[in-house]
This record gives sequence, C-alpha cells and structure tokens, in this order.
Amino acid sequence: MKTITLVLMFLVSTIGISQNVITGRVIDGFDAPIPGVSITIKGTSISTISDFDGNFTLTSDKDYPITLEASSIGFDPTTYEVTSAGQDITIVLEDITFLDELVISASRAPERLFESPVSIERFGAKEIKNTASADFYGGLENLKGVDINTNSLTLKSINTRGFATFANTRFVQLVDGIDNTAPALNFVLGNLIGMSELDVQSVELLPGASSALYGANAFNGILFMNSRNPFDHQGISAYAKSGITSQDAAGDNEFYDVGVRIAHAFSDKFAAKVNLSILKGTDWVAADKQDLRNPNSTRENDPGYDGVNVYGDVVAQTLDRVGAQLVQNNLLTPAQASLLPNTLVSRTGYNEADLNENDAESLKFDAALHYRPFANDFEVIYNGRFGRGTTVTQDANRTSLRNFFSQQHKLEVKNDNFFVRGYVTASDAGDSYDIRFTGINVNRAWKSDNQWFAEYAGAYLAALGATGSEEQAHVAARQVAETGRLIPGTPEFNAAFDAVTANPDLTEGSRVKDESQFTHADANYNFSHITGEFADIQVGGSVREYKLNSFGTVFTDADGPIKYSEFGVYTQVQKKLLDDRLKITGSVRYDKSQLFDGNFSPRFSVGYTLGANRNRNLRASIQTGFRNPTTQDLYIGLDIGANALLGSAPDNLDRYVIQDPSGNQITGRDAYENSFSARSVLEGNPVAADIDIVKPEKITAYEVGYRAQFGSVVLDGSVYYNQYEDFIANESVIVPGVGRVNGTPAEQAAAAAAAANIQTRKIFTASTNSDVDISSYGFIAGVTTQVKGFDLGVNYTFAEQDFDQSKDPDFVSSFNTPKHKVKATFGKEELFKNFGFNVSGRWSDEYLWESDFGTGMIPSFTVVDAQINYAIPKLKTKLKIGANNITGEEYFTAIGSGFIGSQYYIGLIINNL
Repeated sequence: MKTITLVLMFLVSTIGISQNVITGRVIDGFDAPIPGVSITIKGTSISTISDFDGNFTLTSDKDYPITLEASSIGFDPTTYEVTSAGQDITIVLEDITFLDELVISASRAPERLFESPVSIERFGAKEIKNTASADFYGGLENLKGVDINTNSLTLKSINTRGFATFANTRFVQLVDGIDNTAPALNFVLGNLIGMSELDVQSVELLPGASSALYGANAFNGILFMNSRNPFDHQGISAYAKSGITSQDAAGDNEFYDVGVRIAHAFSDKFAAKVNLSILKGTDWVAADKQDLRNPNSTRENDPGYDGVNVYGDVVAQTLDRVGAQLVQNNLLTPAQASLLPNTLVSRTGYNEADLNENDAESLKFDAALHYRPFANDFEVIYNGRFGRGTTVTQDANRTSLRNFFSQQHKLEVKNDNFFVRGYVTASDAGDSYDIRFTGINVNRAWKSDNQWFAEYAGAYLAALGATGSEEQAHVAARQVAETGRLIPGTPEFNAAFDAVTANPDLTEGSRVKDESQFTHADANYNFSHITGEFADIQVGGSVREYKLNSFGTVFTDADGPIKYSEFGVYTQVQKKLLDDRLKITGSVRYDKSQLFDGNFSPRFSVGYTLGANRNRNLRASIQTGFRNPTTQDLYIGLDIGANALLGSAPDNLDRYVIQDPSGNQITGRDAYENSFSARSVLEGNPVAADIDIVKPEKITAYEVGYRAQFGSVVLDGSVYYNQYEDFIANESVIVPGVGRVNGTPAEQAAAAAAAANIQTRKIFTASTNSDVDISSYGFIAGVTTQVKGFDLGVNYTFAEQDFDQSKDPDFVSSFNTPKHKVKATFGKEELFKNFGFNVSGRWSDEYLWESDFGTGMIPSFTVVDAQINYAIPKLKTKLKIGANNITGEEYFTAIGSGFIGSQYYIGLIINNL
C-alpha cells in the first residue's frame, strides 16, 4: 500500500509539474472587456470562453511557446504567442466594421457584406442577445424589408417583397443547409421545429429572387440559420424564460421557455453537441365573429350568418331549395313549399375556442457529431433534428396541428472549398385536425343536415302561420332545429369531438393524416484556390425526391404514396477589376422537374466601391427566379365543404372523383374542361372557364442598391422592380352536375341551370396560372449609427403591386403587404456597469388581406417591444426582463388569425456569452 501511494504521489506531482496554466484578459480597442471570446490553443482542442470581465484561464501540457487563437463575432480574429509561465497576457480584438462583416449566402462563399452583389440582411449574435422580442426568431421582424405574419405564439411566417400567405411557398428557410419546409404543408413552420437560440451563430436573409444559386422556390427570399460548431463553441449553456401572455379573448396565461446546449471537443478530431428546448403556453385565441359577406350580420339577426372564427355555419341552404327536396320526399305539399322564401339559412356553428384547446407547444432536440480526420478544415458532420409542436396554421381552413412531428437527418462532408450533403425531411401530422370540419361534423354527428333543415323548414311554416312574422318564424325554427344540440364541455359533446377528430374521412371526421417526406442532396465546389488569379468560379447542383403520403386525406394518394423528383445544376463566376473596386458576378442555374420542362435562371450583378477609404458601394443586379408548383398545387384533392381544392398534375385530374349534393359524379378533369367561371355564375351570366393546368411561375427582378459608412453612420438602401410570368393562382370554377359547358345547345342550357343550383353543382378552387401581367416594386432604406455609445437604427419600406384586375376578374393576387412600414431600434449594451437595454418599435400601414380563408382589411398598427438586462459576471449569467406590445393595443396580421396581445417575460441566460 505504501509503495502504491508513493507511486500515485509521484504521478500526480509529475502531472502537476507538466501542466501550464495560462491566464489572461481580452479587451477591445477602448480597453473595455469582451465577454464570450473563444480562446483556443492552436493545434489542439483545448479552448475556453472569456467571462463577463474578459478574463480566461487555460491549462495545457504543451511546452512554450504556445500560440493562442482568439475569435468572436463582430471582431477580427487574432493570435497571441505565450512564451513563458506567468506572462502578462492581454489580447486586443479590433471591431469589425460594417465594411468588413462577412456573409456567405449571397454568393455561396465568404465575402464582405459591404461587397455583396445583392441585398442581404444579417442578424448576428449581438442582435440575438439584444433583441427585445421574447424569442430571437421574432426579433427578425426588425430587419428592414421583412414582414412577419403571426399565426400563433409558436408559428410566425417570414416574407419579403409581397405576396405573403401563412402557407408562404415563395420563401425558403435553411437550417445549416437543410430546407425546413414541411413536405405536405409546403411551407416553413417558422421556428416551431427549428433551432434553439443558444445554438444560433448567425442569421442571414436574402430578400427577393435567389433561384440562380438556390433553385426552385427561392422566389421571394431565403433565410439562412447557421449553428455554432462544437469545435469552436464548447461548454454548457442554458436559458429559462417565463411570463404571461395577455389577450382580451384569452385573458392572462402563463408560458415558459427553457433550453440547454452542451458541446464538447473530445480531441482535435472529434466534437459533439446536443440542444434541447421546450416552450409551452396558451395561443392567441382566434375569436373574430364578423361575417365577411355582411359585416353587420350576427347569428341573432341573420339566418345565414357565417362567422370568421365560427365553424359549422358554412353548411347552408336556401329555404325554397329545402322545400323542393321535401316535396320530392312527400313531406310537404307544393302549396306549403311555396311559402318558404329564397332565404339562406345556415346551421349554428361552434366558436373556435370550443373546438381548439389553444395550447401552444414547441419541443426541439438536435444532436451533431463532427469529425475532422486530419485535424484541419476537412470535416464530416452528422446532424439529426427532431421537433414536436402544437400550434394552429391557416390556409383555406384553420388547422390545429397537435403533436405534429418532424425529423431531419443530414450527412455532410466539407472543407473550405467544397461541401457535399444529403438529408431527409419527414413529418407526421400526429393528432392534427381541421377545425372547420370539426365544427361541421360535430353538428352532423348529432343531427344530419337533411334532418336539421327539414325540421327548420317545418317549424318555420308553423311559426309563420301562427305569427305572420318572418323574423319570429326564423327564431322559432332555429329553436326547434337546435333541440338537443351538443353543448361544449358536456360528455356528449366531448365524445362526438373525439370521434370526429380521430376520423380522417372528411364526410364524417376532421383528422389530418400525413406521413410525407422528401430526400435532398446538394453539392458545391469553389475553385477559387485554383482559379483565383483569373476569377472565382463555383459549380454545384442538387436533386430532390418527394414522397407524398396522406393516405388520401389531403392528396389523391389513397392507393399509395405519390413520388416525383427534380434536379438542378449551376455555376457562378466572380471577377474583381480596377484595383478590386469593380466586382462582377454572373450565375446561371438549370432546373428540371419530372413534371415540367427545364428552366434556366441567370443572374448578373455588378458592384463598384467608391471613396478613398473604400467606404461607399454601388450595386446593381438583374436576376430571374422561378418556383415549381407546390405538392398541393399538383396533387391536392380535398373537399373542404364550401368548395373542393384541386391540384392539376395530369395524373391527378382523373384520380379525384367526388359527387355534387344530388349525387352526380364529378371528376377533377371536369374542373378544367367542363366548368363555368364562378364569378359569371354568381352574376347570373354563366361563361365557360378558361383555365389551364398549372406550370412553374417565373420572375425577373431588377435591383439597384447603395451602401456606405461615414464614421459610425451606416446607410443601406435599394430599389427593386419585379415582373412575374405565369403567376401561380387559385381560381374558382363551378362544375355542373349535369350537362356540358361546351356541348350542344341543350347540354349547355342544362349545364347553366345545374350550375345555378347549389344542389347540382360543385365549386372547385383549382390550381392554374394567371395570364395577367403582374409586377411589384418597392424601396427599402435604413440608417444605423452610434450616438455616445447608444445604438440607433431606423428603416423604411415601401411596397406596391401593379396589375389590371379587369383582365382577369377571377384572379386573386394575395399581395398581402402594407404599402408603408417604419421600424426603429434604440439601446445600449452597457448603460452603466452590467446594465443594458433595448427598445424597438414598428408601424405598419393598413393593407388588404386576400386568401381562400377570407378577405378583408388589416388595420394599421403600432407595436413597441422593450427589454432591460443585468449581467451577473460571477455566475456568467444575464437577467433579462422584457415586454412585447407594451401598449396593449391588440392587432392582427391576417383575416382569421388570433388577435395579438401583450407578452411579458423574465429570463435567465447562463453561460451563453
């Protein structure tokens, strides 16, 4: 035992002697400490992070001299050589100015933001930490030119340059290169299943068309979220936030948001990280009860009332049509039926709050393994992301996404000159259900439509004969028809609700069933290290395969999954001339979908740097973009009650077969070959519809921009003009159950009569392209500066569209964007020792919102967010207290969505310097 003890003591003393403890401090050019700086011993995986006072400590068994590498976002990286023990170490990092900030997305290669060939917005670590928003994703709304439509507490849709919808298929979001689009929904679910704020390295946003490098659907813009590499950012960090949301319709409700990040480099060859975050709260309740067709209508004064967020009341018939059916069934005499007026009557619906629990939840988990086999820039990465969420989304109907699950798996090989990656994105709708169909079918589970309307008509006649008052007759009739109605909260209602939301057959249920996925691979090689003396040259390409699997509930895939694929290749050449002041960039991409002809997307840009200090830059670009029709544009086949949604892939038209209310069989092909314009039928003059099957949409975008820095003042502005071709649109047509629209005169007459009768027709919302000339244009400008250490920023956005509605009366553009927006931020990281604050405000002009769900004006609104923070250096912790929409004036960004109230929070951020 004594011998063992002596040996252990010897080993410990030997280890202790061989360890070199290095301590130092990191400061900026004004002698202020810099927290959060990554300090690494060169050639090893040994690293640390400076604390709130800029201090750091490292331990190494290497012999002197030892080289330290220091880096931090917003500063130029540097090295420092330690030659002996006890050396006084002070590392000075110089600020990176606006002129020198690096971005990658604009050209798929690192370049100064100042010299980017197109407009680009950057949201870095500093902005993420200082945002007054309750989450970093919401903070993106303060970027100039950016719109965020808030559908839910956990679901926000980003858009730029107009034509916004919640199902924003014109905007792409990449998380570490992975397309974050939900395969069946066709749009990004915000950050519901995205990235934890602890792991965000930077966010870059390219407004406008980007198809020349990024392919289909990078049409209105593209967002890049880049995570922290575990080799460079190690340790354990965490955050915890809690507070309340306050809304008139929902009251005050608690929420919490917690997250943790763990990262470690086990050697200079292997590193790993995991992230977990959980958010739970109460959603913004949608409680708009206005009838868009008749704003003064209520259930009490209008028998045909149809409220925006009331569901089940879309089922309606005119009483004279009900009477005709009852005569056919020998339940009324013709004389009795003649007393029934041509008045629309709708079933009584349920409020959205009765059909949706309004809970919001987001759970995100990801893990990554990083391997550098040669301990250099060559890296192999596996990344797995898993997300589960509960929220509400909105397109033609509102859908409660409950326990929606998504997973993504990526394998990537890269170095500074190339990358090759492949990934799969798969989703499962979980317990999701359509809220509109829930209301419809809970009603039907209690009493069929035929029985309800028959009872209404009979009671109406009896009350009319007794009172002589049509108004009193309608009141009495509804009371009779509603006898035994299921009351929310009762066991009977709950049983019917559970049965309906578990059934994917929309004639009886409302469940959304989907397990779609897509597989994607892309690659890029930058030859600049070889061709740099001549020009910077890149080549790349991608391939994707879709697998739609909704079991016939959304797509026409009842007989099995639908598969189709697309691919693209591109190249880019950049050249600097005239003492590197002139930068010319040319790009071209070719894309081919299995369902469409190929498409070329070129881009050409030129930038010129002015001034003796190279502090001004002019840029101009012309580029084209395109987007393929979405999976729903192609293969949806969904009867949503009032109408049927139809995709126009050739093999979809014959596969979709439904019946009109009288039982006549109608196919999807009839919508394109045997239909009337819906508008013409409603106006009483049926005209044959002229729509074609959908094809890709194209854009030609022109932009001129200017950037400059004068001392602490930074200016950035741009003007753009977009021209659209084959704009993808949904048009409403009416298919008659009998007759032929383009048949013999007798067949045409029969078709026109059938189209005018709601019992012998079917309305389709069909995917097609508009022939109308559409353009949009806008102006964006911003200025940021520092005044006595205070950060100040102001920006303005103007956006407008231009098209002649008379040339295509049935076309709905859904521009959905305010003409004027103003945003401002004001704050200081250290107002006094360890204390900082930030305030942001934004004003939006009123605008028209158009969608399949509803159309109406969105009033102007002003929103102010604010936060204060206090650093606790000894605990490596920051306390943050904030409020969003502190004025309490509720607003909304789309027809049918919940009114947005105020959100108050307090949070601790630990070791996330």
